[in-house]
Amino acid sequence: MITVFEAKRIITMDPSLPEATHIAVKDGKVIGVGPLNELEDLGSFTLDKRFANQYIYPGFVEGHSHALEGAMWSYLYLGYFPRHDPDGKPWQGCQSLEQIQKNLRDYAQQLPAGEPLIAWGFDPVYFEGARLDKKIIDEVVSDRPVVIFHANLHLMTVNSHMLAQTSLHTNSDVEGVMLGTDGLPNGELREMAAMFAVFEALGRSIFEEVASTKTLENYAKAAQRTGITTVTDLYNPLSDTGVEVLKTATAASDYAVRLVPAIAALDWQNNQGIERVFACQKDNTDKLQFGLVKLMTDGSIQGFSARMLWPGYHNGHENGIWNAPPETLKQIVLDYHQAGLQLHIHTNGDEAVELILDAIEEAQTLWYRADHRHTLQHCQFISQAQMRRAAKLGVCLNMFVNHIYYWGDIHRDKTLGYSRSRRMQPLSSALSLNIPVAMHSDAPVTPLGPLFSMWCSIARKTASGQSLGEHESLTIQQALYAVTLGAAYTLHMDDKVGSLEVGKYADMVVLDKDLYDIDSDDLPDLVVQATVLGGQVYANNG
Repeated sequence: MITVFEAKRIITMDPSLPEATHIAVKDGKVIGVGPLNELEDLGSFTLDKRFANQYIYPGFVEGHSHALEGAMWSYLYLGYFPRHDPDGKPWQGCQSLEQIQKNLRDYAQQLPAGEPLIAWGFDPVYFEGARLDKKIIDEVVSDRPVVIFHANLHLMTVNSHMLAQTSLHTNSDVEGVMLGTDGLPNGELREMAAMFAVFEALGRSIFEEVASTKTLENYAKAAQRTGITTVTDLYNPLSDTGVEVLKTATAASDYAVRLVPAIAALDWQNNQGIERVFACQKDNTDKLQFGLVKLMTDGSIQGFSARMLWPGYHNGHENGIWNAPPETLKQIVLDYHQAGLQLHIHTNGDEAVELILDAIEEAQTLWYRADHRHTLQHCQFISQAQMRRAAKLGVCLNMFVNHIYYWGDIHRDKTLGYSRSRRMQPLSSALSLNIPVAMHSDAPVTPLGPLFSMWCSIARKTASGQSLGEHESLTIQQALYAVTLGAAYTLHMDDKVGSLEVGKYADMVVLDKDLYDIDSDDLPDLVVQATVLGGQVYANNG
């Protein structure tokens, strides 16, 4: 049976047929697009007019986020900015350390005795004066372990109770363990080597909580609310349990998104990781797509753990941290590339970008592969010369554009200074070089929300309202491309999703406004009326 959806306007992202008023769907895929009278020769159909006064676009594709978004709301939110949980419930932000202490104290009183207190979203760059450390947490919670993840998930701060349960109080030489004036660990831990000691003491890692049906259900719910129909989990351990949960959750007929997990390469020996990905691909379905590899190189710029080339951090902070020795990172690239797999590589600082471009160039020299589509993720700070290398090597760029709003002021004043902060997330330059680009939220680091990301790429305004690099602004058409077909291309799924063309999945997002007929500053406030996944409608309640 064919269903024809009618809309006031349908934007397809298909250059051959860019807009229409009707779209015909059969067996979950698009079978025709055009005016109604031109679709009548497809055969008998049901005309669905529920969106007749609304606007349809290709379903948004989120090329870099984490299923942890569906797990973090089980813990205390300590972020600076207000945001919504997967059910749409608003949560207020914390604008002072005193507020954070109060929230920790109140939350601890609700927990059973001895149960660790886990919190997330904290961002020290927004707090002047004393930096959060074990002593500040001890003042309000000292009788149980406390772990506070920073917003970027590359750092955490723990209290003395937690530190005492780890090996760090006797072995503070681990890279990433910050020390106080007394020469002892002060509770702040940077990057995976240091944070692993806490996971070991707790007997679990928060990153493994993606192996939960509830987490994946919440994640799909959060994505669907914002118009996303294809979403990634770009750091999945792919444990036995986790793979089974992925298969079970996505097999549900009402699972509202297509899910694309990427194996966490640093969790596996290279040969074992490669075998794991190929084995998982045998279980690919319409809604579950294995095959991607995620490699994490450095940390975050605002956390001062990203690796920066000269002149380094604007405020003179010491350089960041590699999550594995550079030679190990290059070998991972070589091995997975030779195996024919696609790598998505976290690169925040320009030194990390340089290292990975070297690795890809070496890999291409030794084992040339056409259309590999290796993608640099975040690439918050990348030079024009590096982008020219990326274009030459066939590398895609998926930029963390939300950074401009959430941390733009910090980058101007503390991490990069005036001139370098102007060329963060240089999306316009990348497009000028014909580099395939996407943009993303990195949820739970920032909230899922392609419409907000589109606004960030167009307005390039910081949280204080300052303009940050207007010469890199996108047009509405370019921004829509980056969250649809551009993102699909970086996932090697542009033959299936990202545009509304015959033969592709009938994945759509329905808005009550014409994106080409509004002030771009209104983008973040638009409400997603519904999504359509394979022709199945998921309506929102406003």
